[in-house]
Amino acid sequence: MRQVRINLFIITITLICIGIVMIYSASGVYALESYKDSLFFLKKHLIFILTGTFFSFLVMLIDYKKLQRFSRPILLISLILLILVLVPGIGKEVAGARRWFRFKFFSFQPSELMNLAMIIYIADFISRKENMIRTFWRGFVPPLIILGLVVLLIIAQPDLGSALALSTVVFLMLFLAGVRLSYLISVILLGIPLLYLLVFSVPYRRMRILAFLNPWLDPKGSGFQIIQSQIALGSGGILGVGLGHSRQKLFYLPAAHTDFIFSIIGEELGLLGTAGIIILFILFLLQGFKIVKNTQSRFGYFLTAGIMLMILLKAIINIGVSSGILPTKGLPLPFISYGGSSLVFDMMSVGLLLNISRTGDYV
Repeated sequence: MRQVRINLFIITITLICIGIVMIYSASGVYALESYKDSLFFLKKHLIFILTGTFFSFLVMLIDYKKLQRFSRPILLISLILLILVLVPGIGKEVAGARRWFRFKFFSFQPSELMNLAMIIYIADFISRKENMIRTFWRGFVPPLIILGLVVLLIIAQPDLGSALALSTVVFLMLFLAGVRLSYLISVILLGIPLLYLLVFSVPYRRMRILAFLNPWLDPKGSGFQIIQSQIALGSGGILGVGLGHSRQKLFYLPAAHTDFIFSIIGEELGLLGTAGIIILFILFLLQGFKIVKNTQSRFGYFLTAGIMLMILLKAIINIGVSSGILPTKGLPLPFISYGGSSLVFDMMSVGLLLNISRTGDYV
């Protein structure tokens, strides 16, 4: 397992280093124009990396099994924060969304903490209810109620995409634990009408779906971002136009250094660059799978599985959105995109994976 830890560490560091380079490349001109400092976003990103490094080492120093004892307090704190962020004057509203706590030098998105808290709680629940996990009332309904409450709070921000991503991870964890597939499918089928209403009753969500189906119906409006992203990817060809030479980052592609950084990678580094990113995430998955396969702790097994599923799901969604094969959703590319809370908690998650793999609690 030592080699697995080394490989996982190297892959993560490689992705973070790529992110540092690409964030500067994608944001330099915009930062200079908006903040009179081409290094504005890079400096903040480096602070996030240092913060994530500190907390990653912190979670590596503790016995991860202690998290099982504190899974419910951690979940409760996360729930309180999700409620507080919705309170005017406490949570910061940006573009109609109330998702952040903003301080002078620091911003925090409680839904990112909730992702990790929910994974820890579900891993704890599965390990405690091993003999009842296949029952409906005692094995399936309790985590479903907790998930429903969390999803309602996240949707209220509003952030439907994050709620769907978290729900997907929890359902996959429950499926791996042995929850009857009929229970999961029944809830999914019952949720489809509600999802339809949540999407098509809200104008901006409806426009995102229509733009996804045919962005050229409104090329200067709802379809603009997808079109510019695809132009960036297509312009790169096989080898790319060269590092730093992207044209789409010059105020054509919105969120070039955050949600659509994969498109800038494709433009500047070409198919080889984007393929390299995908290969790194596949290698990341393989190392995580080795940890899952070898751990004997049921809590560690599902904690690792949940963390891997969340990181990889965010990567798949981000790459899918950038490529135009998924509707637009603001999920950052793990370890690469600019984004404070997301990066910090992704790094902490890797710290937990390294912790689990080094405890000796494996075969």
